[in-house]
Amino acid sequence: QVQLVESGGGLVQAGGSLRLSCAASRSIFSIDAMGWYRQAPGKQRELVADITSDGTTTYADSVKGRFTISRDNAKNTVSLQMSTLKPEDTAVYYCNAHYWGLRYWGQGTQVTVYS
Repeated sequence: QVQLVESGGGLVQAGGSLRLSCAASRSIFSIDAMGWYRQAPGKQRELVADITSDGTTTYADSVKGRFTISRDNAKNTVSLQMSTLKPEDTAVYYCNAHYWGLRYWGQGTQVTVYS
Protein backbone atom coordinates (compact mmCIF):
# COMPACT_ATOMS: atom_id res chain seq x y z
CA GLN A 1 0.00 0.00 0.00
CA VAL A 2 0.92 3.63 -0.49
CA GLN A 3 -0.43 6.51 1.52
CA LEU A 4 -0.16 9.96 0.01
CA VAL A 5 -0.44 13.33 1.73
CA GLU A 6 -0.66 16.53 -0.29
CA SER A 7 0.23 20.02 0.85
CA GLY A 8 0.73 23.47 -0.62
CA GLY A 9 -2.68 24.40 -1.94
CA GLY A 10 -4.25 27.77 -1.32
CA LEU A 11 -5.64 30.98 -2.72
CA VAL A 12 -3.63 32.87 -5.31
CA GLN A 13 -4.20 35.70 -7.74
CA ALA A 14 -4.14 34.98 -11.46
CA GLY A 15 -0.60 35.08 -12.78
CA GLY A 16 0.81 33.88 -9.49
CA SER A 17 2.53 30.65 -8.51
CA LEU A 18 2.02 27.77 -6.11
CA ARG A 19 3.97 24.65 -5.34
CA LEU A 20 2.20 21.44 -4.39
CA SER A 21 3.98 18.60 -2.62
CA CYS A 22 2.99 15.00 -2.11
CA ALA A 23 4.65 12.86 0.54
CA ALA A 24 4.48 9.09 0.15
CA SER A 25 4.46 6.60 3.02
CA ARG A 26 7.00 4.35 1.33
CA SER A 27 9.95 4.63 -0.96
CA ILE A 28 8.84 5.97 -4.33
CA PHE A 29 11.88 4.53 -6.07
CA SER A 30 9.89 1.45 -7.07
CA ILE A 31 6.62 3.21 -7.83
CA ASP A 32 5.89 3.01 -11.55
CA ALA A 33 4.45 6.47 -11.92
CA MET A 34 3.30 9.32 -9.75
CA GLY A 35 1.21 12.21 -10.81
CA TRP A 36 -1.20 15.00 -10.14
CA TYR A 37 -4.84 15.07 -11.13
CA ARG A 38 -7.42 17.76 -10.57
CA GLN A 39 -11.17 17.98 -10.33
CA ALA A 40 -13.13 21.17 -10.70
CA PRO A 41 -16.76 21.44 -9.56
CA GLY A 42 -19.07 19.68 -11.97
CA LYS A 43 -16.20 18.25 -14.00
CA GLN A 44 -14.44 14.92 -14.23
CA ARG A 45 -11.09 14.33 -12.64
CA GLU A 46 -8.35 14.91 -15.18
CA LEU A 47 -4.64 14.28 -15.43
CA VAL A 48 -2.49 17.35 -14.90
CA ALA A 49 0.96 15.79 -15.03
CA ASP A 50 2.73 12.58 -14.20
CA ILE A 51 6.27 11.29 -13.97
CA THR A 52 7.50 7.72 -14.32
CA SER A 53 10.21 5.98 -12.37
CA ASP A 54 12.71 6.78 -15.15
CA GLY A 55 11.77 10.46 -15.12
CA THR A 56 9.56 10.60 -18.20
CA THR A 57 6.96 13.31 -17.80
CA THR A 58 3.54 13.87 -19.32
CA TYR A 59 1.51 17.07 -19.14
CA ALA A 60 -2.01 18.05 -20.02
CA ASP A 61 -2.01 20.48 -22.94
CA SER A 62 -3.66 23.11 -20.76
CA VAL A 63 -0.68 23.26 -18.38
CA LYS A 64 2.29 22.72 -20.69
CA GLY A 65 4.87 25.43 -20.24
CA ARG A 66 3.32 26.58 -16.97
CA PHE A 67 3.54 23.55 -14.66
CA THR A 68 6.52 21.37 -13.83
CA ILE A 69 6.39 18.02 -12.09
CA SER A 70 9.37 16.56 -10.29
CA ARG A 71 10.13 13.68 -7.97
CA ASP A 72 12.68 13.33 -5.21
CA ASN A 73 13.33 9.65 -4.56
CA ALA A 74 15.48 10.41 -1.53
CA LYS A 75 12.65 12.32 0.17
CA ASN A 76 9.81 10.19 -1.24
CA THR A 77 8.07 13.26 -2.55
CA VAL A 78 6.56 14.45 -5.79
CA SER A 79 6.06 18.14 -6.42
CA LEU A 80 4.12 20.25 -8.86
CA GLN A 81 5.38 23.76 -9.49
CA MET A 82 2.56 25.82 -10.92
CA SER A 83 3.22 29.19 -12.52
CA THR A 84 1.20 31.74 -14.45
CA LEU A 85 -1.93 30.38 -12.80
CA LYS A 86 -5.30 31.02 -14.35
CA PRO A 87 -8.81 31.00 -12.84
CA GLU A 88 -9.52 27.85 -14.84
CA ASP A 89 -6.80 26.09 -12.84
CA THR A 90 -9.08 26.26 -9.81
CA ALA A 91 -9.76 22.72 -8.60
CA VAL A 92 -8.99 20.15 -5.98
CA TYR A 93 -5.61 18.66 -6.82
CA TYR A 94 -4.95 15.01 -6.02
CA CYS A 95 -1.68 13.16 -5.84
CA ASN A 96 -1.70 9.73 -7.43
CA ALA A 97 0.62 6.73 -7.35
CA HIS A 98 0.52 3.80 -9.74
CA TYR A 99 2.02 0.83 -7.94
CA TRP A 100 1.74 -2.88 -8.66
CA GLY A 101 -1.26 -2.34 -10.92
CA LEU A 102 -3.19 -0.32 -8.36
CA ARG A 103 -3.82 3.39 -8.08
CA TYR A 104 -3.56 5.22 -4.78
CA TRP A 105 -4.90 8.70 -4.08
CA GLY A 106 -4.25 11.43 -1.59
CA GLN A 107 -7.04 13.35 0.10
CA GLY A 108 -6.67 16.34 -2.19
CA THR A 109 -5.69 19.96 -1.74
CA GLN A 110 -7.71 22.95 -2.90
CA VAL A 111 -6.21 25.44 -5.34
CA THR A 112 -8.23 28.58 -5.97
CA VAL A 113 -7.11 31.17 -8.51
CA TYR A 114 -8.93 34.51 -8.56
CA SER A 115 -8.78 37.22 -11.17
